[in-house]
Amino acid sequence: MNTDFKSGKELLELCEKEGLSISQAMLRREKDQTGASEAEILSRMETAWNIMKESAVNPITSPGKSIGGLIGGEARLLNGLWASKKNICGNAISRGITYAMAVLEVNTSMGLIVAAPTAGSSGIVPGVLLALKEEHTLNDHEAVSALFNAGAVGYLAMRNATVAGAVGGCQAEVGVASAMAASAAVELLGGTPVQCLYAASTVLMNMLGLVCDPVGGLVEYPCQMRNASGVANAMIAAELALAGIRQLIPFDEMLDAMYTVGKKLPGELRETAMGGCAVTPTGCKYHTGCGDCCS
Repeated sequence: MNTDFKSGKELLELCEKEGLSISQAMLRREKDQTGASEAEILSRMETAWNIMKESAVNPITSPGKSIGGLIGGEARLLNGLWASKKNICGNAISRGITYAMAVLEVNTSMGLIVAAPTAGSSGIVPGVLLALKEEHTLNDHEAVSALFNAGAVGYLAMRNATVAGAVGGCQAEVGVASAMAASAAVELLGGTPVQCLYAASTVLMNMLGLVCDPVGGLVEYPCQMRNASGVANAMIAAELALAGIRQLIPFDEMLDAMYTVGKKLPGELRETAMGGCAVTPTGCKYHTGCGDCCS
């Protein structure tokens, strides 16, 4: 039996033919591609999930300053707002954005995180899954399974497009991470493979054209806030899909569109810190030794 898939279309065909969820299809592919046993693969994913959880919660009680000094302590502030019940967002989104921003605090202070798919977008998948796990009283096994679903979407993005901000802008980093999270969330809450890719496609559509403009050239700001917005985008897209709302443009086509738009972005808007937020008057204050980019 062929367990490989090279596109979203092939993935959905495999799931329908074999009666599989996306996570099951990805797990089978991993077994065949790596030669590892299912137990070994699950163990590695459990390790990744445990790292994700730790990086999502530790800064809430033990905040730290980033290497560049641009962020630190935001997760604790958000948690305090949620705890006081003065939050505007619902519990799931409030939890999710808190956890996502916490992971970025860990990343920017050189702590241990899981790049999902990149370090700069590493808060979105754990933020969404941990929030939903708590809000819907799910268990770690279900969350680990959902990570295989997220991995399938990330694999397709890396194979057929890009997840690099330097290549495709922040729509490639935060956009793909949010698509991964949205698809995983749909499966976690009982959605079909088709609905999973509806959600992933919707996220890419809603984040199309997002530029990568790190202030001071550091993956700190606005990256952390974009992780929070990525959580919200993922949850919105997942909810639309679970409600039965169709996405007119297939995931593969939306992925192609994202890649095409990314390649057309000028170099100043692809992680060079020479455009966007990075060259605002305030943003320029955090540049060091940057020649003429802020003049």
